[in-house]
Amino acid sequence: MTKKHIEDFILHLQIEKNASSYTIQNYKIDLMQAFDLFAKMKIFEAGNMDRLHIRNYLSVLQNNGYEKTSIKRKLSVLRSFFSFLVRERVIDKNPFINIRSPRIEKKIPVFLDESEIKTLLELPKGTTILNLRDKAIMETLYATGIRVSELVSLNIQDLDFLGEMIKITGKGRKQRLIPIGSVALEVLNDYLALREKYLSKKKIFHNVVFINARGGRLTTRSVCRVINHYVKVSGIKKSITPHSLRHTFATHLLNAGCNLRAVQEMLGHVNISTTQIYTHLSTSRIKKIYEKAHPRA
Repeated sequence: MTKKHIEDFILHLQIEKNASSYTIQNYKIDLMQAFDLFAKMKIFEAGNMDRLHIRNYLSVLQNNGYEKTSIKRKLSVLRSFFSFLVRERVIDKNPFINIRSPRIEKKIPVFLDESEIKTLLELPKGTTILNLRDKAIMETLYATGIRVSELVSLNIQDLDFLGEMIKITGKGRKQRLIPIGSVALEVLNDYLALREKYLSKKKIFHNVVFINARGGRLTTRSVCRVINHYVKVSGIKKSITPHSLRHTFATHLLNAGCNLRAVQEMLGHVNISTTQIYTHLSTSRIKKIYEKAHPRA
């Protein structure tokens, strides 16, 4: 395992797999970390790695406080990387192929109820470019269930105001069309009108939807800071992240009777099993179903 092998693999992800820049960056970080750990373990040839080396590697990760989800991801990255080395005939077999990933308990995602999401969405006040942008960000996330990384990648041509749809480029550069509600579209329309004036004054011309104060494309980290700020101001005690708006979108649709397959399509999940985690019901709906169905309720 050399740095040249890692560079070749990254190139493979870019050209053959058409992976997103976000995925490539994370793969590179995980592989370089593994490269440094293997060097400390005096493993300089990929073909010399065995199960004992891998157990030692996993032990180092655990001792360094990595969560099971992170360890599972790092194993997946290394499994893909070593499969690539086998394909390129650098090594004969993949030492990670039969290594089990740590079992992760499925937790019910944290989501907001209707009154909480209403409170959050109404928080951005005023008509400044940043206030309107923040409101448009949260309305769009809740209206569509898209990932933050997909949100910041939006360009003007991805918005279809007439058809009330947006085009999303998701994981693996796969594209999908998602309906977007009239409320979110109205907020987006107000924001984009001000955005155009704002960028014209700065003599900046591009098609990026969500911009920062300098007029450039907003980053995922900046969106996280925006949402964390409003969550803190809202006083909501739940542990809410930007991804919680995606959970809220899916939960509210399913609780209202939306088809699971339709939600899967909108979320961009490859497997229906990934979407099924949202089939949990709110306590209030469980009680209503119970009261309606049980003869002695």
